[in-house]
Amino acid sequence: MALWPARLQHNDPRLTAASRACWQSLPAAWRAQANDIWLPLASEIAQRAQSHRHSHHQAAIIGIHGGQGSGKSTLSNALARLYQAALGWQVAVISIDDLYLSKAERQRLARDIHPLLATRGVPGTHDVHAGITLFEQLRQLQPGQPLSYPAFDKIRDDRCPAAQWHSVRGPLDLILFEGWCVGCRPQPQSQLLTPINALERTEDPDGRWRHWVNRQLAGDYQNWFSQINWLLTLQVPGMQAVQQWRSQQEQDNRRASHTPDAGLNEQQLQRFIQHYQRLTEHALQTMPDNANLVLQLNSDHQVADIHYTETVS
Repeated sequence: MALWPARLQHNDPRLTAASRACWQSLPAAWRAQANDIWLPLASEIAQRAQSHRHSHHQAAIIGIHGGQGSGKSTLSNALARLYQAALGWQVAVISIDDLYLSKAERQRLARDIHPLLATRGVPGTHDVHAGITLFEQLRQLQPGQPLSYPAFDKIRDDRCPAAQWHSVRGPLDLILFEGWCVGCRPQPQSQLLTPINALERTEDPDGRWRHWVNRQLAGDYQNWFSQINWLLTLQVPGMQAVQQWRSQQEQDNRRASHTPDAGLNEQQLQRFIQHYQRLTEHALQTMPDNANLVLQLNSDHQVADIHYTETVS
């Protein structure tokens, strides 16, 4: 399946040799596309990272955007393992989810601004300044210098204690920055006027919440995202797929935590996803024009098409 542009249908031999073990964490649908999709992607990112490090003397930041359940975290962690095994690289995987504000901080936002801000996810519920500072710290790490950075527990819906944070050692060769709204741009004001789902109609009828969220995205989030050197998006088929894939993700989280009753049930999950719907659908319309690479997923969770923009930053 030759979906890549001709010049990008290449696999770095070093990555090919190490890929089999590193792709084991990928879902079966993706493992079936390992040679056609993921090895060329890994080779392209590696080339860009090497070129950026050579010319700028610092690690490149590759943004990975995608709707909930699209596979952003799975892909990012598989790439990090592959680069470590094949190239000996130090790679930091930064999930925007790990930069969520604490539960107490979000409760203050809910009290002072709007009750819907108690729910994590939308722009305004992340510690953006900490994220910007983190990128600066990661790029300045000296050989052997350690750095710990936040981790978030989705089952507890709160930031992990510092002893459970992620850690890396410098110098870094690559930073992978993944998240559902990574690289997203704000909506025009005219698109905020009409509620798009039951949550907005009943809990944000005057639009105060969605306007505030959009202002946050238009502000410091754009400064944060401007540090991305190359952006790819995993384009979901639509909100129905998000619901299905996010439901599976919730089940996986419960199994991993060995707490069967933890997390969200289906009714709670449906309401939760409505917090994300507006920006998810906006990204489906706008991200193909903003991202350097679009991997279009089908309902079977496989890459069905690729759109590539030759842009270097």
